[in-house]
Amino acid sequence: MVCRRGNLPPGVPTLRPELLAAFTASQAHGVQHWVRAHVFDTTFRGLYHANAFDLCLLIPYFIVLVILAAYGVHRYQLVWMYYRNRRNKTIEPEHHFTELPRVTVQLPIFNEQYVIDRLVDSICKLEYPKDKLDIQVLDDSTDETVKVAREVVERYAAMGYPVTYLHRTNRQGFKAGALQAGMQVAKGEFIAIFDADFTPPADFLLKVIHHFADPQIGMVQTRWTHINRHYSFLTEVEAILLDGHFVLEHGGRSRKGVFFNFNGTAGMWRRTAIEDAGGWQHDTLTEDTDLSYRAQIKGWRFKYLQDVECPAELPIEMTAFKTQQARWAKGLIQCAIKVLPFVFRSDVPRRNKVEAWYHLTANLSYPLMIVLSTLLMPAMIIRFYQGWFQMLYIDVPLFLASTFSISSFYLVSQKELHPKNWLRTFLFLPALMALGIGLTVTNTKAVIEALIGKQSAFARTPKYRVTAKGEKSVAAKKYRKRLGFVPWIELAIGTYFALAIWYAMVNENYITVPFLCLFVFGYWYTGLMSLLQGRFDTLMGRTASPETHTKPFPVGV
Repeated sequence: MVCRRGNLPPGVPTLRPELLAAFTASQAHGVQHWVRAHVFDTTFRGLYHANAFDLCLLIPYFIVLVILAAYGVHRYQLVWMYYRNRRNKTIEPEHHFTELPRVTVQLPIFNEQYVIDRLVDSICKLEYPKDKLDIQVLDDSTDETVKVAREVVERYAAMGYPVTYLHRTNRQGFKAGALQAGMQVAKGEFIAIFDADFTPPADFLLKVIHHFADPQIGMVQTRWTHINRHYSFLTEVEAILLDGHFVLEHGGRSRKGVFFNFNGTAGMWRRTAIEDAGGWQHDTLTEDTDLSYRAQIKGWRFKYLQDVECPAELPIEMTAFKTQQARWAKGLIQCAIKVLPFVFRSDVPRRNKVEAWYHLTANLSYPLMIVLSTLLMPAMIIRFYQGWFQMLYIDVPLFLASTFSISSFYLVSQKELHPKNWLRTFLFLPALMALGIGLTVTNTKAVIEALIGKQSAFARTPKYRVTAKGEKSVAAKKYRKRLGFVPWIELAIGTYFALAIWYAMVNENYITVPFLCLFVFGYWYTGLMSLLQGRFDTLMGRTASPETHTKPFPVGV
């Protein structure tokens, strides 16, 4: 059955030439048979004719695909804007202050007992004259954070740092309300803002402040980086998602000179720009984007400093990540409803209006994805009877525009930030696309709530001060949230797409299988992680490292 050929050592068998030739011929015959049956066989061509029921399914199916493709093409446009206007990248300030102005640093917190001391410590290390710096800890907490934060502030104040503690007994206006309350007693001409999980570098203020020497500059935003990027597979994917936003969305829009937004933290405002735009308002969950658009309509210019980094902590749990994404999705739609009419009525250039529409309405793609998910299998059945060629020249271009634009978008951002090892991003692309699909249920719920005007509280993203791979937080369950029936819906939708894969395989529609696998993985991954998050440690008998939350004093837990 075997023979020895060439320089192979003794004992290594090979197929006889005639057997190898027969095997190759059989494979070629199989391919030829499949091509003849699916491409050139005209036996049943023309027998199928779409009826009214089929059209009722196919028309909304293609409408959804076209809309999603339009948003996908816009991602390509952002990449083009980024590279086309690379000469407009902001690096150094055009002018410098002869005398440094007074700056107030605001630190809005809510139940952040595990990270508050790290935050205050990093802010107190900022290189800036103490006589021209004020630090406000704006605490809306309702738990042990009140005691912890007060003790931290008192300790650093006793060391001579200009830090004060302001505690509200109610959360009126949530974060926006806290910032507005702090503005009433702030002494600075400029306001820098940092969320609880951020640790700005010591030279942050000095790198940012001189850009305000131009009196038309109202806000300067810096780029987020990630303390715990390599903590887990989830944080790796989250980091890539945020990098795409901060490199291509902010980078492309700022270089093009169209509107972009303050991200709520790691940036600095001119106080008069805030006041001129109407101050902080809390009728949306993204008060930062709301204020950004109101200020830019007023004529204030924004700057984005891509090379100034500000490290922060990524959510380590699926439930926290989904809560964060849902808050952003709902808030942007609320901003679209509130702000877009003013944008369209203003005299800003048309390119600003078009980009504002794409920016603020992008999350409408989530309910559209739900519609697509519902119609995909019936449309697959109908399209199967129409023939494969029609599926290729209609469906494939739309899928490429709506889905593969995502992969190219994030690949470019990683190549910009990590030119030496950006190729490893290919390993995360399937999971990144699947995770985006898996968020559709929670984000669709958030978008619908925004569209019907349902108000909800500002849901904070819990921070546990867990950064290194392998660390576990004993206190994670204190702030962990469950998502009710949503994970079960995600699992059910994932099962639905598993059936779609089975149908595609049975009917030899193999070209759709990889795409359908993304849906199955995305829904099952987000659903299972939401249900099981936090239970792995108990099942596996793990305990937290004693250094996980080392404090100079008890945290009251």
